[in-house]
Amino acid sequence: MSVKIILIYFLKTLGIILGIIVLYAILGYLLPFIEVSAKDDGEQKEIPIYIYTNGVHTDIVMPVKNELHDWSAKIPFANTTSKKSDYNYVGIGWGDKGFYLDTPTWSDLKFSTAVKAAFWMSESAMHASFYKTMTEAADCKKIMISKKQYLELVKFIDAKFDRDTNGSYILIPTKAVYSDNDAFYDAKGSYSFLNTCNTWANDALKAAGQKAAWWTPTDYGIFLHYK
Repeated sequence: MSVKIILIYFLKTLGIILGIIVLYAILGYLLPFIEVSAKDDGEQKEIPIYIYTNGVHTDIVMPVKNELHDWSAKIPFANTTSKKSDYNYVGIGWGDKGFYLDTPTWSDLKFSTAVKAAFWMSESAMHASFYKTMTEAADCKKIMISKKQYLELVKFIDAKFDRDTNGSYILIPTKAVYSDNDAFYDAKGSYSFLNTCNTWANDALKAAGQKAAWWTPTDYGIFLHYK
């Protein structure tokens, strides 16, 4: 095979890759504008939840404990560095394990981490963070939902945790926590450029019958429906 033919194949391959990247960027910007409307189940909206982003990952924040579910029974306070038990809310997100443990902000992103995450080459994880209070802002929006909707949300989130032989969530031993109020757990599913942490959070909102983007790989696609 001549050098000319090799060069042609290389340029074609490069063109295809660049085309995919451009198409992904366009769809990642446009498709989130297609809104999936909230579903009104006719019940009283009495349970507060929040969508919260750190600029990279979107979490679903819920009461630690109410009459419907006790997250602290499955996500013990003792698994956090602080080990405090006076938290009122827990934020949960799903994502690539490498992104979670090695990329708390975009400035920490490594090329190897991005490649592994984009192409189904690494494991996934759940990130759980406890909070005493929640304050609404551009990065944190409050949503009131019914008990029935909350149970559907809990079901969706609970199903994503991996479990040991006793049915307990599997803690990931690591010092790469974001603060003294969080912990990581093994999760089910594979992360990719089509199925991101924000795609998962968006799907969680759909499961709870709330407004959401038709599809979004970014937190922007979620929050534009909650301005």
